[in-house]
Amino acid sequence: MDVPNPSLGLFRLTWPIFLELLLFMLMGTSDVLMLSGVSDDAVSAAGVVNQYISLCILIMNVISHGASIVVAQYLGARRNAEASRISAVAIMMNLMLGLVVSAVLLSLGGFILGRMNLEGTVLVQAHAYMRIAGGFIFLQALINVLAALIRTYGFTRQSMFVSLGMNLLHMLCNYALIFGHFGMPEMGVTGAAVSTGLSRAAALGVFAWLLYRVMDVRMAPRDFVAFPGEYIRKILKVGVPAAIEQVTYHSCQTVFLYFVTFLGSVALASRQYAMAISQYIFLCSLAIGMGTAIVVGRMVGARQSDEAYRRAMESLKWAVAITVLVDVLVILMRQPLVSLFTDNGDIVLLTAQLILLSLLLESGRSFNRVLVNALRAAGDAQFTVYMALLSMVCMSLPLGYTLVFRFQFGLPGVWLAIAADEWMRGLVFWYRWKSRAWERKSLVEPQEEAVPAAL
Repeated sequence: MDVPNPSLGLFRLTWPIFLELLLFMLMGTSDVLMLSGVSDDAVSAAGVVNQYISLCILIMNVISHGASIVVAQYLGARRNAEASRISAVAIMMNLMLGLVVSAVLLSLGGFILGRMNLEGTVLVQAHAYMRIAGGFIFLQALINVLAALIRTYGFTRQSMFVSLGMNLLHMLCNYALIFGHFGMPEMGVTGAAVSTGLSRAAALGVFAWLLYRVMDVRMAPRDFVAFPGEYIRKILKVGVPAAIEQVTYHSCQTVFLYFVTFLGSVALASRQYAMAISQYIFLCSLAIGMGTAIVVGRMVGARQSDEAYRRAMESLKWAVAITVLVDVLVILMRQPLVSLFTDNGDIVLLTAQLILLSLLLESGRSFNRVLVNALRAAGDAQFTVYMALLSMVCMSLPLGYTLVFRFQFGLPGVWLAIAADEWMRGLVFWYRWKSRAWERKSLVEPQEEAVPAAL
């Protein structure tokens, strides 16, 4: 029995995305919380490796980002058979890319970590974590593309349930493998990496089955081995700019992390704890941005640009308002929150200072997240890359270096530099959306006697 076609209202799309993102974040937070029971060095080791893991995942999102936008526009234009073929092409491309990335991390992991100014126990634990988490990262590549396609078809609630199961399995495996419960060996940082791999493998099978169920036109086996140039070009036209932007962002974060390694172990641990808390502040704007991308993509494909424009601006208002509200609540509870992770007084004090600065940073990030997703969904992805290079590389990195080392702001200087980048890009994207230049960037050519999509 097939799954019924879902409604594409923004709220119906967004709340499951919010919960799904929350569950993915809880996976990372459970690692931090449980590893903090081992040592602060264990947290630092996993944090450094996860910076590279996150960067690699973003590289692999070239395909899933591009495919989700192209499929959304084709669904909006009622060309569902082509949307199915594009989905199959995207899955096979992401599998091949994921295997290449896993091979690179396995062969060069030691070399990469050796250049990060790590020493002693932190370096040993980071290397152990990299071997396992990096070697099985291709599982996440497949999960990303499958989950993105499921959400694009409008089944965000079903995707959220799979993520819930993966999160519960991950926490159970963490408890067993990090601390040695249920007869398992006590593996510490290595146990966290093994737990991540096991939970991802289980979720991958469920995601594959779910995508097969929700598609109205099913993928045929021949679609996985055929690589039509037209579809690949359209996927890459959106996916490559989106990935370049994200890779640029995380590359800059890696440089900032390198700056932090010169500030000592307290700053390194404080950065990790502050990021673990801050991700919950921008969670809602991230979910609204992803939901907006689905709606805008469908509307652009259906040639309903006025409605796409209005819905994106409405989403922006909600994202900014909710982000500021959540941020204020977190600031009021910052000391107890940080104390959940560590009892080191210096770390608690520094992390609390960073959370205060998050009000400036996260309000700008909410602008950025919603509008960058809307522009990509409309096909205007190249503009976002130009702004990423200008704002992050040419402005944020030099500003961060100056604040950290010249003016001796330390770790708060990194937060201020990131906030400046988020606000600059957010405001420029706002002007770009208002200009409606994106209306000329649609990826689906109009057909004669096209049937308008029911939104």
